[in-house]
Amino acid sequence: MTVTAATDLVGPLTAGPGWADEIRRLARERDAVVLAHNYQRPEIQDVADHTGDSLALSRIAAASDASTIVFCGVHFMAETAKILAPDKTVLIPDARAGCSLADSISADELREWKSEHTRSGSSAPVVVSYVNTTAAVKAETDVCCTSSNAVEVVASIPADREVLFLPDQFLGAHVKRITGRENLHIWAGECHVHAGINGAELTAQAQADPEADLFVHPECGCATSALYLAGAGAVPAEQVHILSTGGMLDAAKNTTKRSVLVATEVGMLHQLRRANPDVDFRAVNDRASCGYMKMITPGALTRALLEGRDEVHVDLETAERARGAVQRMIEIGRPGGGE
Repeated sequence: MTVTAATDLVGPLTAGPGWADEIRRLARERDAVVLAHNYQRPEIQDVADHTGDSLALSRIAAASDASTIVFCGVHFMAETAKILAPDKTVLIPDARAGCSLADSISADELREWKSEHTRSGSSAPVVVSYVNTTAAVKAETDVCCTSSNAVEVVASIPADREVLFLPDQFLGAHVKRITGRENLHIWAGECHVHAGINGAELTAQAQADPEADLFVHPECGCATSALYLAGAGAVPAEQVHILSTGGMLDAAKNTTKRSVLVATEVGMLHQLRRANPDVDFRAVNDRASCGYMKMITPGALTRALLEGRDEVHVDLETAERARGAVQRMIEIGRPGGGE
């Protein structure tokens, strides 16, 4: 295969004949393992050594014998891999791949929020951060959580302690609804893609296909609508599933339904269809595509392996503090299917 000059590899280059073989050859030469998030382009998922959610992939990175981790995802995910694998080189194929949810709160904003809720003579609030946050925010966090264990993490905190939950308001609302915890304060952040999957779309599709199961990510703006549909009897409660991406994959393997409506980023459909080809998995909103995730093109991945770009760094003090928050989450309970 002829490799285009590196300066030409950042754009939306498609995967041509022989590209996957070339990627695997380059990975062997660099002693690299290629990891791809569930929301990546199908061709990136297919060429990766491992595909999954961000925390599961970061733990694979830490356990891998490879000296280099190429993380096909968004920036906070590559940071988490570096936090858990500080001695490895971590590359992200396009450093511009950010995250609107992670960017919705900064470390300075978190410190100010903690200060507002710290009263003289009383215990400081417990900060619970979703793994979809920057390393700097994790470093200001008491314990991290995933969408699959957020309820368990919050429930482990003494009932008389105030909890600051961040950054996703929809996941926070889900946790508050399940735990009934009144002293849970929620940051008003959101993933712009998940927030855009609304209740009206979900309701219309559920009415059009009343036999379909609903797989709904708790980051979605329609999660409350899904529970309302179940509570009102519009959709049988056993057909409504609020799931992390890993939970969706497990449910996909076991479903007996002919069709499933999926409320999350559309990249997830590729893994679901691979897991159970006989089921018709359809997006609730087929426009729910993350532009940041799709910045990892075949060309960008090729460049990362050829040039060792772009390397992700986390300073040692920040990494150590952030690692503690992740480790405390794991000690409370297995993080399950991740985000």
